[in-house]
Amino acid sequence: MDADSRLARWEQSTEVPLAFASLAFLIGYAIHVLAQQIADGWRDFCLAVMLIAWVMFASDYAVRWRLSGQRLRFPRTHWLDGLVVLLPLLRPLRIVKLYEAVQRRHGEPRFSLHARVITYAGLSAALLGFAGALAVYSQERGAPGANMKTFGDALWWTCETLTTVGYGDITPVTPWGRLIAVGMMAGGLALLGAVTGSFSSWLIQVFAREGDTEDPQGPPGPRNGEGPSGE
Repeated sequence: MDADSRLARWEQSTEVPLAFASLAFLIGYAIHVLAQQIADGWRDFCLAVMLIAWVMFASDYAVRWRLSGQRLRFPRTHWLDGLVVLLPLLRPLRIVKLYEAVQRRHGEPRFSLHARVITYAGLSAALLGFAGALAVYSQERGAPGANMKTFGDALWWTCETLTTVGYGDITPVTPWGRLIAVGMMAGGLALLGAVTGSFSSWLIQVFAREGDTEDPQGPPGPRNGEGPSGE
């Protein structure tokens, strides 16, 4: 069995467990950030869940590195996977891949490519926005001069940032908050480009099919025995 097939089997077998671990990490982090009055026992439990999930992420990266057989080339070709291990809040985006697997029947997608791109981009934006709002709120809360007072403010700021509107009524003031904002801006531009590009391509295909239906054979030519003027 070659390295590619072993790696594919590993990724297929771990997709669902890692997706649920990603969701557990996000829930644990949300409780840790938002539930300030929670008992110490529950807070420690949330931290333990996050740590276990992170160990699963790091172990998966190490195993895939080993199975790939690429040695030092693997971190260069899979730099995004390494970044996600370092920034586990991005890991819940794996749920998008789980959603894709569920949508397949007999090896074929249930929806067209354009519908899937728009759906996945929307789901990714929701997950990225919620995780980003938690991260920036944890940095901005209580900081001197911060105008992000509540988690609702953080969600509003996230919507402004991902949609590239940027009203400027709420802005991060801490260095880490601004760094998170840069990542949110880049993610918002990428997701917006994916949705608009896919939607535009779908419209072009629809108009092309309508044109073929209305004029399948082109304009009618002259009848037999007649010239161009019908004589």
